[in-house]
Amino acid sequence: MTQAELGSAIGYTEHQVSAVERGRRIPKPVFLDKADEVLGARGMLAEFKEDVGKVGYPKKVRDLARLESDAAELGAYATHHIHGLLQTKDYTTALYRMRRPTLDEDTIEEYVAARMARQAIFERRPAPFLSFVQEEVTLRRPLGGTMVMRAQLERLLEVGQLRNVEIQVMPTAVEDHAGIGGSFMLVDPHHGPKVGHIEAQRYSRVIPERQEVRRLEGLYGIIRAQALTPQQSLKFVEEVLEGT
Repeated sequence: MTQAELGSAIGYTEHQVSAVERGRRIPKPVFLDKADEVLGARGMLAEFKEDVGKVGYPKKVRDLARLESDAAELGAYATHHIHGLLQTKDYTTALYRMRRPTLDEDTIEEYVAARMARQAIFERRPAPFLSFVQEEVTLRRPLGGTMVMRAQLERLLEVGQLRNVEIQVMPTAVEDHAGIGGSFMLVDPHHGPKVGHIEAQRYSRVIPERQEVRRLEGLYGIIRAQALTPQQSLKFVEEVLEGT
């Protein structure tokens, strides 16, 4: 079949089929299912859905997912928005739609799916210990609109009830603040040494150097000590939700 004939048979344009064949576009599961049926591949195309889906994630997301999937303990400090592991799908979508230069809808959909897939960490057994410190402004800035933000705050309250998760809030009014340097994450895996992770603008970096990891460990300990306790923080989130 020509590209145009295949596209017509499965509901895609010739350009979209060509882009998949040339490796310029990651095929969606429905593309593979329909192509498998039309071409009589007997499942050989359809069985690639999981592998192709993983490859479709941005490299920095795959790196993060590998780190998080082996985490025995994870700690994250977020300054500008709710941490990715805590985000709702609508909140994540809103963030990607704010990107400049703008992203096309297919790319946004792929990025959102990748971030949601990382949240499988909450279902893992044995459960890793997860701690998060959120700047107060991230709870009050209505990214995506009021309804999206309300659902996001409700998600924080839901996740915050898990026994292996602690969420803390760093009040804006604190006069001594160790986290001025920005967001970061620490991951202590079951296999291998603890590492740090920093993301700024569109750059993502894993930090393996032991001396730098120790510095981030000390910094995170101070930040947690300066923030509200987990119990105080959940009460704070409830109050913000009531006022939203």
